[in-house]
Amino acid sequence: MERRELLKLIAVLTGSAVVGGEFILSGCKTGAKSDAGFTSADISLLDEIGETIIPSTNTPGAKAAKVGEFMKVMVTDCYTQAQQDAFMKGISSIDEECKKLHNKKFMDCSQQERHDLLVKLEKEAKEFNKAVEEKDEPLKKEFEQKGKWYDFIASPRHYYTMMKQLTLLGFFTSKTGMTETLRHIPVPGKYDGAYPYTKGEKAWAE
Repeated sequence: MERRELLKLIAVLTGSAVVGGEFILSGCKTGAKSDAGFTSADISLLDEIGETIIPSTNTPGAKAAKVGEFMKVMVTDCYTQAQQDAFMKGISSIDEECKKLHNKKFMDCSQQERHDLLVKLEKEAKEFNKAVEEKDEPLKKEFEQKGKWYDFIASPRHYYTMMKQLTLLGFFTSKTGMTETLRHIPVPGKYDGAYPYTKGEKAWAE
């Protein structure tokens, strides 16, 4: 699957354009801080959040793909300063929200408790992102009318949206996701557009 197509799919799944998508595609850096301030504890937390989103089953989950380290790289290289700040604030917000819901930190929760928290955050994120998009719309149109749409920078989305997007992107571009979750043929054979699909089979990595 091409990266551009994957970004489109992730946008559909999360209900929001992929944060930093233009930099992800171009490979350019944002000019934001070169060190966003990640700690080893942050990486471990992000791995567990990712594992809750994509848990291991008969195939490895997000933690096996080291999505925590992937998020660190992407947030550092592809997020604007405002987006970095929102993401880093979100890391501490996870435990705050978890204590409100379960009276304990995320890392101390069961899988079901973690799942319940992320479902709650998913709902909050949709409402938050909708409000942000409505707020940004007038300025976005102004840039478009001036023919400078490429200079418009959207306000940061909800931190959980960013975490979920990076989990999906990190997992499905990793060796683990490409070769163990998606079907993969290391040496391509002939193209067969009518190749039969059996329900329940893995999608193709390409």
